[in-house]
Amino acid sequence: MAKPSVDGLGKSSLDMVEDNGVDRLSKLPDDVLLNIVERLDIADVERTTILSRRWKQIPAILSKIFIMVASFQPKHEGRKLTSDDIVRANTNVLEATRSILVKRAGGPHTIHLLRMQFYLGDESIFIGHAVANTIATHKVASVEFTILTKVRTKFTNNDLLTHGRQFMSFLDSCPNTFGGLARLTLENLRLGESDFPKIFSICKQLEVLCLYHCDMGIESLLEVEHSQLSELVIGRSVLIKRVDLKWVPKLTVLKFNMFRSQDDPFCLGYVPLLQTVSIINTGFSWHKMLKISELLGETAISNLHLNFKSEKIWVKPEGRRQLLPVLHKLRLVNLINISEECDLTWIMFILQGAPTLKELRILVNSCADYSILVFIISFRSSNLLCPVKNF
Repeated sequence: MAKPSVDGLGKSSLDMVEDNGVDRLSKLPDDVLLNIVERLDIADVERTTILSRRWKQIPAILSKIFIMVASFQPKHEGRKLTSDDIVRANTNVLEATRSILVKRAGGPHTIHLLRMQFYLGDESIFIGHAVANTIATHKVASVEFTILTKVRTKFTNNDLLTHGRQFMSFLDSCPNTFGGLARLTLENLRLGESDFPKIFSICKQLEVLCLYHCDMGIESLLEVEHSQLSELVIGRSVLIKRVDLKWVPKLTVLKFNMFRSQDDPFCLGYVPLLQTVSIINTGFSWHKMLKISELLGETAISNLHLNFKSEKIWVKPEGRRQLLPVLHKLRLVNLINISEECDLTWIMFILQGAPTLKELRILVNSCADYSILVFIISFRSSNLLCPVKNF
């Protein structure tokens, strides 16, 4: 559904004025007005305050606030962002954050979700302080940060190290802010060996952590111990040799996108609630053939997603005896971008090791004629519910 525009809201307000001069739009209940305004980006939210005295009060009672740097970036198609563009956009994020959050000071209304996206830079610390002041009022239920770096296609080692130092300086300057985060997304960072343990110790309320192109150098080991973390996403962090999930009692979702290690990309310690595992990887000759029974250990997952990027298969078939302890609760399997050379014989080992499987989805890419074959099979006990679909 498209976001309503401010122009549209203004026109509606005029069109809905009755003969007696009453503005019917402004007479709508608070929850209806909130639903409308919460669909706008933060720049448009500010503009709605000029519509009427009633609308002026809306930002102070919003339950969801999204302040995204993309709202303040140039919209010229095909134009590359400059360093000045980024600084201006970040400055606008800071101003919007202060403007919106100051209006909430001392107010009775809770912010159920404060979602922010901004660039790592000098303005980051001031943004963090503004959020910390709001968190201190105990009127924020959930805070999410997506911290971007400069728009480039490639980053040098010096770039990554510089970003890593900038982020840790930001973290050190705003411990109360990071201590209240529920979700954190980071990109293009190279951190020191002691930095990740420090991040986990400060971000005590963290539930979701997404890392894209983040590492601690060549063949680094990422150890994770966190009491609240429920979802971990590792994307294109190819220099990390292994992620060791030592103690993550609430982890339910693990997503791994691209690894270069010759060993298992992750090691599962205490993760009793793990339900969904997703792995995307382009297989090369040096990649070890992974064994699901060894990789997933003593877990009993319900959802498994494997994307082979139409390249080498990097999962080794195993027998029912090895797989049953791991896959006996498996309900859904996605096998995506399987090479056309991989026939149904290879897939059978998963069916044999997952007696309670409900749905199997298979997507096969054919490089010869660029066709895509999609198979969706649903099971109830041993009966086939729907036919195979071929697109």
